[in-house]
Amino acid sequence: MPYDSIPSRASLKPEPFNAHVPDLQLEGLKFLLRVSPIGPQTYENQVANAEDYTSFGISRNWLEEAKDHWINKYDWRKTEDRINSFNNWTVDIEEDGFMHNIHFVGVFSKKANAVPLLLLHGWPGSFLEFLGVVDEFTSKYNEDSLPFHLIIPSLPGYGYSNGPPTDKNFTTEGIARVMDKLMIGLGFESGYVTQGGDIGSFVSRVLGATSSACKAVHLNMCIGVAPESQEEVKNMNEKQQKGLQRMKDFGSMGDSYARMHGTRPSTIGLVLSSSPIALLAWIGEKFIQWTDTNPPLDEILDSVTLYWFTKSFPRAIYGYRQFFSPMPQFFHNDAEYYIKKPLGYSWHPEELAPTPVPLVAKTGNLVWHREHDEGGHFAAMEKPKQFAQDMEDFIGQVWNSSKL
Repeated sequence: MPYDSIPSRASLKPEPFNAHVPDLQLEGLKFLLRVSPIGPQTYENQVANAEDYTSFGISRNWLEEAKDHWINKYDWRKTEDRINSFNNWTVDIEEDGFMHNIHFVGVFSKKANAVPLLLLHGWPGSFLEFLGVVDEFTSKYNEDSLPFHLIIPSLPGYGYSNGPPTDKNFTTEGIARVMDKLMIGLGFESGYVTQGGDIGSFVSRVLGATSSACKAVHLNMCIGVAPESQEEVKNMNEKQQKGLQRMKDFGSMGDSYARMHGTRPSTIGLVLSSSPIALLAWIGEKFIQWTDTNPPLDEILDSVTLYWFTKSFPRAIYGYRQFFSPMPQFFHNDAEYYIKKPLGYSWHPEELAPTPVPLVAKTGNLVWHREHDEGGHFAAMEKPKQFAQDMEDFIGQVWNSSKL
């Protein structure tokens, strides 16, 4: 299979990985779907509009239709075939006495000066978000000309990666250390670029501020940074001011899920692990509400099914406790994590909190940015062509500059 040449200088020894759910588990999921009830009609779930933060969430009608599609039309085997068409690996990485078994998709270039690019997802995303971006690059370049090594991990606790530990706390900083060890262990100790959205944006920021091997950072989310005055707001353009309003709407009506993740992770983890319909409602709402254009239902079901079979939800929400602790930590507004290295930022109008560029510039050495007219929270999944071009333009500007 092309693009599978792990650098000879790598100290880690990844093992090939093949995604496969046993037939019995597939049958079990369909049985649970058939017997799982959907709650009764209410005023709220009849008028609900998940595309609007000020609405009531997912509608009962959408959930009924999605359930029927999941049972009668959706094909997980087709998704597994797509996953397995890429080079998947797992590798053991020790961190603080715990052995993480990390899954990643690795697309390795044979170009001598290819730039290592770490692509980090968040919640309720996964490595699946970036597969369209891989398609963009591999349709444009062959393995001798591909300008990047693309490393797309499942974060600890997500998808096919194990962890985090169950006998001690684990944090965003811990994720960053594991990701740094992954990149260095793959032979990229001389330098790599990290890109992140959602939880991946926090991890990328920590890497940019703490890792000597991380040379540049690109973000498509920078939540938690607010204007200091009305005068500052007045100086922003119309799109940026509209983004500020969406940020306010998210803070007042859109972040209840995150407060539950952060303050009652045990309860919500157990609840959503008990029913695939409950998981679909919780995650499906986000893919509709946080995107510019509603994704195809099969694409939403890919993510929910992956979460169900890998038991990701209760294992993946630990990071939210840092945001809703007695001393909340949002990273992007923390002076400790100011990024002195080259920082890039892609702004999308339907991001869950589209932070204006002038505010992002306060959080690091912002040397490149682009304001898009389309796109939402799942930038790589929604707009893979735009995303790939942003990576080429940002990295092309900074990689060989004196700033590195």
